[in-house]
Amino acid sequence: QVELVESGGGLVQPGGSLRLSCAASRSIFSINTMGWYRQAPGKERESVAEITITGNTDYADSVKGRFTVSRDNAKNALYLQMNNLKPEDTAVYYCKWRLRLVSWYDEADYWGQGTQVTISS
Repeated sequence: QVELVESGGGLVQPGGSLRLSCAASRSIFSINTMGWYRQAPGKERESVAEITITGNTDYADSVKGRFTVSRDNAKNALYLQMNNLKPEDTAVYYCKWRLRLVSWYDEADYWGQGTQVTISS
């Protein structure tokens, strides 16, 4: 098994910035698509940003132009730069990786435990 660990969450004022990171607890055979999701209280979990193995990105309309997803394949790490944060961005943020842990035949989705992001004055 592998554990994905998010970091970088916290409390910031509206208009501020945060950078989330997601790292794996062990080496991985192959990582495909990596993504960030969030879940606000009383709401369903939603996709925020996604990046493919080739670096193609996709964003939720609500974060386009403010958030930037990136990955470091050498470090097996995923990042989310969040700028111009708004109160409605408040949520628990999760990373999700589609990966093959030890061979070409064990592809599965793995989730991190989540990190709280709170935007408030």
